[in-house]
Amino acid sequence: MDLMQLKIEGLIKEESVANHYGVRVHFIGNLKLLSEPVRLAAERAMLATANNSMVVLSVCVAYTSTNEIVHAVQKSCEQKWEEISILDASGSGYGLTEVVLSEKDERENLINLIVIEKHMYMTVAPDPHILIPYCSLYLPYVLWPEIGFGHFLWAILNFQRNHFYLEKRRKQL
Repeated sequence: MDLMQLKIEGLIKEESVANHYGVRVHFIGNLKLLSEPVRLAAERAMLATANNSMVVLSVCVAYTSTNEIVHAVQKSCEQKWEEISILDASGSGYGLTEVVLSEKDERENLINLIVIEKHMYMTVAPDPHILIPYCSLYLPYVLWPEIGFGHFLWAILNFQRNHFYLEKRRKQL
């Protein structure tokens, strides 16, 4: 964790570089599982780069897809509960939580996939064009903390070299 904190704080110190290239850093996962100094550093990095929009660098930490789905469903349920509670409290809900709803009303009050997708961790960024290191496009021989600008540049060059082939394959599928 100390190494991760060191790298994040280095990013914060070099904030001008991230801002110059328009890089927004977003940490994805259950940040509550991180130690407090690392979590606070991650939050500072996200806050420092929040206004950038050219590139989104998503860093998955304490992340599992199961946790993401559970988180999204919980947030969707909380949102729907708040909506119903506000309607009932204001009197404009006509006691919806107390009466049996018609079939049409039930369909309107369901939590659907679109609502759940809004609460997924990855909604902050468009679909990724490149994944490092968990894909066949580029697999560096170093692990994350040691990945430097040269490794990143090499990954981009490899991606650009293979882009035409990948687009052709995507259209075939």
